[in-house]
Amino acid sequence: MTNIILGKNQYGKAENRVVRITRDSPRHEIEDLNVTSQLRGDFASAHFEGNNEHVVATDTQKNTVYAFAKDGIGSPEDFLLRLGRHFTGEFDWVTGGRWAAEQYTWARIEGDNGEHDHSFVRAGTETRTAVVQIDGDDTTVIAGLQDLTVLKSTQSGFVGYPRDKYTTLPETEDRILATSVTAKWRYNRTDLDFNEVYADVRRVLLAAFSRNYSYALQHTLKEMAEAVLEAHPEIDEIRFSTPNKHHFVVDLSPFGLENPNEVFFAADRPYGLIEASFLRDGADTDHWSWDGIAGFC
Repeated sequence: MTNIILGKNQYGKAENRVVRITRDSPRHEIEDLNVTSQLRGDFASAHFEGNNEHVVATDTQKNTVYAFAKDGIGSPEDFLLRLGRHFTGEFDWVTGGRWAAEQYTWARIEGDNGEHDHSFVRAGTETRTAVVQIDGDDTTVIAGLQDLTVLKSTQSGFVGYPRDKYTTLPETEDRILATSVTAKWRYNRTDLDFNEVYADVRRVLLAAFSRNYSYALQHTLKEMAEAVLEAHPEIDEIRFSTPNKHHFVVDLSPFGLENPNEVFFAADRPYGLIEASFLRDGADTDHWSWDGIAGFC
């Protein structure tokens, strides 16, 4: 019989949707998260012996999410830190884990007399994300966003690339640059006002995207990363995954019409996919906290 050993493993309850309404005044507040909890530790007996004495039920993890929401959520990062510290503190054999969340934003509906006190509409162009990784005494927070769709209608070009017999793309110094930004950034501290930092990182990313001429999406990502790392010393690394949202100029000449970069065909596929990570000089280039995070970022 082949001898085997247990490698890396984790388990938990994925995608617990929790909505918390704060109703301590006539003007209600809403918080909406999708939370995943996964535990790591001494679970060998469960795998090899069918002994579940160390297996904290995934249903228990789900219930803990909802029970903790009763006390309020705050920032998704702080909520995940509370969960992680609970599970690693409550069960001796749980030595770490991964707690992740997506946050969905809501805006107040504008009624006849202004903003409504308790009616909302889904808002925002992106989904906020957060991951807390705990390994023994080490805790790392990775924040981020996804589906932040941005476009600049000029001040972008693409020239000077190698050409071979399969190259048909014409060079241009004036094109639409559009992408849907997924970004994740790794903090070097946990004692932060995460809501405040998130809002400013988002602002800095958008400002940097729009600021200068773009020679390629890679060039723009570097400028966005540089702006974030300069503004926020509490961030050591930022990663991007950015699909090109191609806009091709439509040939209107068959209809006797000119088209000076005014009418475009927006193609959804195939698309260029640009991914990169940028780190503060001296930061760990292969930090353990990225383990278990799917995709490039």
